[in-house]
Amino acid sequence: MSARTTRRLSSERFIRVARALSDPQRVALLERIAREPEVACKTLVEEFHITPATISHHIKELAEAGLIDYRREGKCAHFKVRAATMAAFRQNLAALSQFPASGPGARPRRSTARAKVSPKAVAG
Repeated sequence: MSARTTRRLSSERFIRVARALSDPQRVALLERIAREPEVACKTLVEEFHITPATISHHIKELAEAGLIDYRREGKCAHFKVRAATMAAFRQNLAALSQFPASGPGARPRRSTARAKVSPKAVAG
């Protein structure tokens, strides 16, 4: 599927992916998984200096965000990146970059000037 025909993510899914990618350890795990067609959990445990439980937690977050798929082979799990989700996320980001800072969703600037209020308006 080309980048032009990739479907964009829903707002909820986009936020879920962005949250999953907000953790540096998850990004590092995803980058490692992306280097090969498939990576065994054992390999991740050996290469990363974090506990298996922490790796499991991060893998769960990446899978729930739709960033990776996995299959079980006995006691071992094998992971691979879901390229379609990554492409859709990039497309959402590209669409966001088309808006100027004053475009849709931008916060209005607060005026530094104070409004003058007459005493009658306050009392009345």
